[in-house]
Amino acid sequence: MKHIHKYDANGKQLCCTLEEKINRETNKQTECCTTHNEPENHPEHDGHDHSGTDQTIIQMFLPAIISFIVLLIAIAFDNYFLQTWFTSWIRIMWYSLAYLLVGFPVLKDAIISIKKGEIFSEFLLMSIATIGAFSIGVYPEGVAVMLFYSIGEIFQTLAVQRAKSNIKLLLDQRPDEATILKENVAISEKASDITIGEIIQLKPGEKLALDGKLLSDNATFNTAALTGESKPESKLKGETVLAGMINLNTIAQVEVTMAYTDSKLSKILEMVQKATAKKAPTELFIRKFAKIYTPIVVFLAIAICIVPILFVENYVFKDWLYRALVFLVISCPCALVISIPLGYFGGIGAASKNGILFKGYSFLDIMASIQVVVMDKTGTLTKGVFKVQKVVAIAIPEADLIKYTAALETKSTHPVGTAIIEYAKGAGKNVSVTDVEEIAGHGLKGKVDGKEIIAGNTKLMEKFKITYDIEIDNTPFTIIIIAINKKYAGYFIIADEIKEDAKQAIESLHKINIKTVMLSGDKQAVVNVVAKELKIDLAHGDLLPEHKVEKVEELKIQNLKIAFVGDGVNDAPVVALADAGIAMGGLGSDATIETADIIIQNDQPYKIFTAINIGKKTKQIVWQNIGMAFTVKASVLILGAGGIATMWEAVFADVGVALLAILNAMRIQRMKF
Repeated sequence: MKHIHKYDANGKQLCCTLEEKINRETNKQTECCTTHNEPENHPEHDGHDHSGTDQTIIQMFLPAIISFIVLLIAIAFDNYFLQTWFTSWIRIMWYSLAYLLVGFPVLKDAIISIKKGEIFSEFLLMSIATIGAFSIGVYPEGVAVMLFYSIGEIFQTLAVQRAKSNIKLLLDQRPDEATILKENVAISEKASDITIGEIIQLKPGEKLALDGKLLSDNATFNTAALTGESKPESKLKGETVLAGMINLNTIAQVEVTMAYTDSKLSKILEMVQKATAKKAPTELFIRKFAKIYTPIVVFLAIAICIVPILFVENYVFKDWLYRALVFLVISCPCALVISIPLGYFGGIGAASKNGILFKGYSFLDIMASIQVVVMDKTGTLTKGVFKVQKVVAIAIPEADLIKYTAALETKSTHPVGTAIIEYAKGAGKNVSVTDVEEIAGHGLKGKVDGKEIIAGNTKLMEKFKITYDIEIDNTPFTIIIIAINKKYAGYFIIADEIKEDAKQAIESLHKINIKTVMLSGDKQAVVNVVAKELKIDLAHGDLLPEHKVEKVEELKIQNLKIAFVGDGVNDAPVVALADAGIAMGGLGSDATIETADIIIQNDQPYKIFTAINIGKKTKQIVWQNIGMAFTVKASVLILGAGGIATMWEAVFADVGVALLAILNAMRIQRMKF
């Protein structure tokens, strides 16, 4: 098994954490990484290289396989097929060959670690234990310990490779080349060399390399790499398309609007890679614990060997040394140091597969303990797209009301006006519109086909002394009232649509006893309607950003763990105050990617529950591994100190427990959320 360590000119070890090596491989970089100039971003390494190499599985296992065969032959010669020549130095050399095939990399790393001041490493423990076993003549046990330790290392490498597969899939979504049109000639060019304004020609089945604007009339894309959803998404001319999307049907043309390094996917990839450098408190504790625990065990092993000479009659050095060596093998903290980050990395991978990006391991722990989810309304629980829900015409054909109003609204940029224009489906085109006046905070006034049209809220009607249906004042939605030639002619009810899975999201949160709160700048009547339909526990409207902060502070005073879900931009103060800031619409805003702790890429509220569920499952697996490792090791340590456990039990307590912990950590990759 290969262990890689690099050092700078001053003898300082370069980054060798499990996650950094994974990042190195997924980036296809040749160097390990840079020096640790920022210790807060590069926690203590575990001394392992589990990122894998270009070797096949057979090549990885070959030294262990040969060592195992040589060991079996030696045991056969010792016990079943006795050979007169298999004695003395020949026997020692035979076992030494089996040992060095798997033990040499460990011995080498032990020496390097000692030279660099890292004395109490697991390499030293294994080296002392196995060399000690040879010194007292228990060669099979010495080889077996190193052999199974080496096999365990290989399985750890394979486990890491599987755990990173979902993230690696995300990293592979950005093609290195793209076909661009220059003077109507299609040529292939490196994606990194393509500039803003150039036109990419995208064939069916090809991935888009850069963010851009669709020039074709329409196209259908697979967005699974970005959102975790396999459902195709249709785009119309002028709409934004993102790097990583796969064109599904006809040839499409896309105008590049973002440089290669500035694309949304590039920012997402950067965020995912940085996430693995931010450790969870549980992992940091275990790493610190291992640094204290390992030297204590070494000194205890020495005491087990030496101290009994003062109290035990017929003291036999060889017997007590064997107990001490067993004790050392059992004490190796590999199961904890490897399986715990692997568990968190598996959680990050499972989340990425579901279109949820965590900015660090610590947020998995935080999400597992969330008690209250505070949500913004628009863009989180509702689509943020206003649509006409109802049209009421008074003493005028409905078609005429729609035509006149849509024509007038073409002179406005307000979202409400856009909703009416879309609803009209072109009915307001080719209509004469003159003398348009926009009255701030009220609405519009103008002439359409010679008729004076007034369109706006109740304040506008009061301003022009136009009598309207008084019931409109009690409607908890946006109302646009229309008057033609100073006479009330009808109204439009416009509302934001609730997302399809919003109700399921709230119900799922309530099932796991999480309280839901909605905060919004919309008027309280509108907020109440949405809250009632979704059965949200508390809902507050008419709030400015500072008022939202006050509401969250009220919850914080109660010592509640809070997650805030919003757009990550306008609600930045609340995001900062919450224990976990979750952004909806991570693909739509650079600022969202920068400010939020967790990003839900496909805007689905149900993913809030999924993120919490993944956090809970990850934390559960991590603590299962901790409990199992401590219980087994403590039991066998006591048996080893008492002379009951042998090297074979020690191998199970170390390598066996590590493998069980790894298999347990890998479970989250197969779970459905």
